[in-house]
Amino acid sequence: MIVKSAEFICSNTQVSKLPPPIKPEYAFIGRSNVGKSSLINMLTSKKGLAKTSQTPGKTQLINHFLINDSWYIVDLPGYGYARASKSKKADWDKFIHTYLDKRESLQCVMTLIDSRLEPQKIDIEFCNWLGEKGLSFVLVFTKTDKQSAVKTDQNVAKFKKALLATFDEVPDCFFTSAETQLGHDEVLNFIDGINRNFVVPKFSSPLERG
Repeated sequence: MIVKSAEFICSNTQVSKLPPPIKPEYAFIGRSNVGKSSLINMLTSKKGLAKTSQTPGKTQLINHFLINDSWYIVDLPGYGYARASKSKKADWDKFIHTYLDKRESLQCVMTLIDSRLEPQKIDIEFCNWLGEKGLSFVLVFTKTDKQSAVKTDQNVAKFKKALLATFDEVPDCFFTSAETQLGHDEVLNFIDGINRNFVVPKFSSPLERG
């Protein structure tokens, strides 16, 4: 897939105010500071599309980016940011989970994992929640340029092993780097394959249709 256009559409804290669920959507989510904004900018070849920051937890809204006028990248708040208050964390968790669980046009959750780290409890728990809800997701390992390929393979193997404690099989995995463009074609081709079979949901509520 070639990305010809990518534009910011809207930010929301309420699922009811999201764009009509008539185009396929792909949610990008991960722990704070996993490199989500940089990855989105790399995939779209648009450097400033998603705002990057050295401050973890910068994304606090559901951000919709329309790609090629036909599908959405949805930038979700990072989870596990320690400086957020308990009430703020609870609010984030509620609306993130509501979006993921109820959004009719969501095709896949692109779950970002920092390849430099050994399995983190919060990442495993999030994947388990996705599994419990029956949501389609893949693993996108980020920042692979920051270490050797051997170290990346070791951490990925450990993550897969941890997931297999609760999953029968591990979902598809992608290796990415915002710096070297690794994974650019693989991720976009994966999305393109799903888009080709997308059917507009028939039973969207009046609230979600806008």
